[in-house]
Amino acid sequence: MKVRARIEKIDKNTVAVTEIPYGKTSHVLIDSILKAKDKGKIKIKKIEDMTTEKVEILIHLPNDVSPDKTIDALYAFTDCECNIAPNACVIVDNKPQFLSVKDILIYDTNHTRDLLKWQLEIRLAELEDQWHYTSLERIFFENKVYKILEQNQSSWERQLEDVFAEMKTYQDILRRKIMMEDIEKLVEKPVRKISKFDTKAIDEKIAAIEAEMQTVKDNIENITRYTIDWFRMLGAKYGKPFVRQTEITAFESIAVTKVVSNNAKLYANYEEGFVGINMKKDDNGVYVCDCSDLSEVIVIGKDGKYRITKVTDKAFFWKDLLYVGVFNRGDGRTIYNVIYREGKSSVSYAKRFAITSVTRDKDYDITTGEEGSKILWFSVNHNGEAESVRIYLRPRPKLKKTQMEYDFSTLAIKGKASRGNLVSKNPIARIQLKSKGVSTIGGKDIWYDADIQKLNDEQRGQYLGEFGPEDKVLAIFKDGTFYTTSFDVSNRYQGDVISIEKFDPNKTYTALYYDGAAKAFYVKRFSFILSDNTPLSFIAPGAKSYLVDISEDKHPQFQVIFGGKYEHRDPENVDAEEYIAKKGYSAKGKKCHQYDLKEVKFIEPLHKPEDDTEDEPLDIIEDVEQTDESQDVTSTEATGVVNDGGQTGSAAALLERRKDFPDTALAAAHKAY
Repeated sequence: MKVRARIEKIDKNTVAVTEIPYGKTSHVLIDSILKAKDKGKIKIKKIEDMTTEKVEILIHLPNDVSPDKTIDALYAFTDCECNIAPNACVIVDNKPQFLSVKDILIYDTNHTRDLLKWQLEIRLAELEDQWHYTSLERIFFENKVYKILEQNQSSWERQLEDVFAEMKTYQDILRRKIMMEDIEKLVEKPVRKISKFDTKAIDEKIAAIEAEMQTVKDNIENITRYTIDWFRMLGAKYGKPFVRQTEITAFESIAVTKVVSNNAKLYANYEEGFVGINMKKDDNGVYVCDCSDLSEVIVIGKDGKYRITKVTDKAFFWKDLLYVGVFNRGDGRTIYNVIYREGKSSVSYAKRFAITSVTRDKDYDITTGEEGSKILWFSVNHNGEAESVRIYLRPRPKLKKTQMEYDFSTLAIKGKASRGNLVSKNPIARIQLKSKGVSTIGGKDIWYDADIQKLNDEQRGQYLGEFGPEDKVLAIFKDGTFYTTSFDVSNRYQGDVISIEKFDPNKTYTALYYDGAAKAFYVKRFSFILSDNTPLSFIAPGAKSYLVDISEDKHPQFQVIFGGKYEHRDPENVDAEEYIAKKGYSAKGKKCHQYDLKEVKFIEPLHKPEDDTEDEPLDIIEDVEQTDESQDVTSTEATGVVNDGGQTGSAAALLERRKDFPDTALAAAHKAY
């Protein structure tokens, strides 16, 4: 069973631990965080222990560190998450046994049921005693058996025997045998009892005893139902004053390789074939990138062979390496563009492929595997870009055309083991980059899982849309705050979430809220802005201020219900679009009504005639934006060029034509594109 600390995101540079796992102290937790920092697993600036009667550990982060990723790293590498074995060693039937929590609960519940049944049986015996003695009293006084005590007898024992003999004549109306002890108890204070005896009261007492006996017998026969009701009574009686101190929820599995901080630098000696994170100057290593000691690396040779392996201090692969980089399993957006020569022939092929999953430390081949094969062009495109290249062929007799262009965007993305498409049967002398390409795989689909309050790309939960490199996520909360984040799947959204959606700076929202200082309801219309992971409030400050509701309808309408001395007035419907103009998110807004209000709420939005007007399509060719710089291009000796890949722009003529279009038409065309 996993137990986690409660960690809250204060702002983009601070997180706070407000509850710690069972069995841990604040000092133990802080020590584990500092150890993880020393090992390079997490990056933090400093820790402040503000714990008093409540836990409050503030963790300050550097400016370039994501608080959401840090929270995951705290769970992965520190005592903020720990496992508790639910099995316990208990004594059952005088023998030790290891039982799970479920087994213990079953045993304890059955034992409680047995105790309750035992208790009911004891109570039933008490009631039978009361009924028996009360019935004896009734017979003794109603039938005037007590007069035997007034007769002159030789001894007290003789009188008791006469009373006993007389009472036994009524044995058939009783439920158990009359004993001498019953007679002795009956005649202890007969005079006082005679003076106070009330037949009606004794009948009511016997009826009450019989009713309770019937209830007890029913509970014994239905002991399981009675036990359930007893547990419910406990919950109703002690539930509120003794609330649960923990929260049962689903925990996502955190991949440590995705949340660990880059605590090492990757180096490679391309000529000699060595790769590692602890290469010395004598190894002639060239810096490749930052990584962690848990990362996997992909190493590709110029002959097309490649291998995925866990990073080490120093490892040998092959001589004449072509590419070294950090490998992310399951990454289907990183596309490799390759032109290679098959064997020792002059035939060359082109292919585009992704490497999503492989067996670690196993050699694979980009080419067909024939001896003498060689990579002529190679680029790594982290967002699926497809560049254009110019190919120079080796001059040969009767070869009229020695240059050709090849556009990778015309090539479909296939499996890593595919042969590819034929480029040329003639020998290639060199290849040069003509223009950087644009992404050919579109944006990234993102979902929001409300159960664990995190984003994912595994189709779990609410679909948020397709996200491009510059797109953001908007989070709106019930306390009247909002913030925007990237669409990284490590992002988490804690608190009472109203909405998680794709950020649109032009979208208009309408909010109803109560201003505690003004003691009035307000309405405002505004658009959210980028906040870079910093919570901002869009309602009036104050402890008594609260958000009533927020709407994203095009023509929202709200209803006001009057209170105080205006309570007799009928509710009024207000067109929010006509009532108040759109302002900034920090504007206070406008009172919902001049009179005192009891309640405000959104109702069915309005439908206006302009909503039925369809925009006519515009036949405009929009230029392709140049946005991404995430393409790494490397060429071998055949090209003689080493380039960073990217994306290409459109023709200059289209840019000139753009000047002739109205701004509104361009905006509409851009949106349609």
